[in-house]
Amino acid sequence: MVRKLLNFFTKGFLAREVSSLNQAAFLLGLFSVLSQAIGFLRDRLLAHIFGVGPTLDAYYAAFRIPDFLFVTVASVVSLSVLVPFIIEKDAKGKAELRAFIDSVFSFFAIFMVVAAALTWFLMPFVSAILFKGMPPGELENIVFISRILLLSPIILGLSNLLGSLTQAYNRFVIYALAPILYNAGIVMGILLFSGRFGILGAVIGVAIGAFLHLLVQVPFVFKAGLMPRPTFRPDWGSVEKVARISVPRTLTLSMSSLVFIFLVAMASRMIAGSVSVLSFSWNLQTISLSIIGVSYSLAAFPTLSRKFQEKNIPDFIKQMQATSRFIIFWSLPLTALLVVLRAQIVRVMLGTGVFDWDATRLVAASLALFIISSVFQSLLLLLMRGFYSAGVTKKPFYWNLVSTAILGLATYGLVLAFYHSYLFHYFITTLMKVADLPNSAVLMLPLGFSVGTVINAILLWIFFEREFPGYSRGLWRAWFESIGASVIMGAVAYGGLNLFVRFSAADTLLGIFLQGFLAGILAIVAWVGILILLKSRELAETWASLRGRFWKAKVIATDPEIV
Repeated sequence: MVRKLLNFFTKGFLAREVSSLNQAAFLLGLFSVLSQAIGFLRDRLLAHIFGVGPTLDAYYAAFRIPDFLFVTVASVVSLSVLVPFIIEKDAKGKAELRAFIDSVFSFFAIFMVVAAALTWFLMPFVSAILFKGMPPGELENIVFISRILLLSPIILGLSNLLGSLTQAYNRFVIYALAPILYNAGIVMGILLFSGRFGILGAVIGVAIGAFLHLLVQVPFVFKAGLMPRPTFRPDWGSVEKVARISVPRTLTLSMSSLVFIFLVAMASRMIAGSVSVLSFSWNLQTISLSIIGVSYSLAAFPTLSRKFQEKNIPDFIKQMQATSRFIIFWSLPLTALLVVLRAQIVRVMLGTGVFDWDATRLVAASLALFIISSVFQSLLLLLMRGFYSAGVTKKPFYWNLVSTAILGLATYGLVLAFYHSYLFHYFITTLMKVADLPNSAVLMLPLGFSVGTVINAILLWIFFEREFPGYSRGLWRAWFESIGASVIMGAVAYGGLNLFVRFSAADTLLGIFLQGFLAGILAIVAWVGILILLKSRELAETWASLRGRFWKAKVIATDPEIV
């Protein structure tokens, strides 16, 4: 039995290589949908049991410091950094790759444990500064939960190291399965332990999920003979090269983590429940980013690295163009659907137990303000990976530093304007249909985030075009087609919603689901029809990839075909 299970992970479907950009992206997207579905179940359970209030505020705030540790320390061994090294070392022989993996693992283990221990001692002081708006009792809970969660970045950091190997060998299914198991672990913790331990049940689930995230990748790496082993004589030259590339990248990633810490810190100074509203809407808005942005940028990254190492810059640019086209093609219509159907989505996903209608309206409004920047979030991921695959890491950091400062100032300015300008306050709350709710100031946080993200993406696009001239050529048509089709799609969804609301009960889960589902189906049919009339290149290539039975291909993005 054990041998059969091992063979399933090392020789069966999970260990297969995947071909072409669309095929790999579809697989990653499919598993991302599954992961999101389990993530929604996780959030629904949390909403049902705890609702929007102090308990969940403390839980979500407690994640911020461990997550920052993961981004700043564990990202040293992230796949964006290691995949090009692994490809290079593997080309020189398995022995050299083996020595490289052992050296990086030994360095990471020491570095991560020391950083986690230091953070454990500093946790009370840092939490008191960041979340000073929280009551003393909630601050104590944040510190306690945060210390338990410090186990997560250690385990996930090691999982990232193994994930770099599965990515480099195009085992996208194994890599994509890991986050599904992570969310499943959290759900398991909530179901098994929350009745007895309260919110600590979810914390236990995080630890379970992190272990599952790691374990699913072990069989293939073990079979390949590349399981990391501690060494007392690491190759410091290789470690130095990784660190030299990782540090600017880590600083760049830390900007995003710092932004969310900043948003949570501001939410902690608002009415109780604001941190929960922010976190729920943030999780929901990652639908587009996870399914589209992450899937396509991950699928393209190994090929981008190879093309650049081969000094094949024209094909490197073509791969970036193709990936950008599909990100735009999928992100904009999904944005239109999520904005129009936001209330139905939130109510179906979270509307249970003590999660009431007021909480639904606030989370839905926050979701809409987050989601308007989703296409730019996805393009940012791709542009960053484009730079990393080309070995350019310092410039993105400087650009992100400026953009992060703009985001922070924009958010702070919007909060001040909301509190001090009646006209602005009235316009936003009326537009988002939350004028009668007392804690609507939290909406300024996603709005500020979206403003900063759009500016960041535009700046990075401009600088990428300067670094690789010709990248923007051919993308304008994708923008115009997608914007036009998405506007029509949104209008059809809105009309369908007003039509179907007359025939379904608005006070039952099934009725609300049918409203959104039927309106969404009608809008998708209209969107496809418009694209057919426009003879959309992306639609034709998508259909060709689906007909090609993407799960049976053997290599990713062959030289003559970049689709």
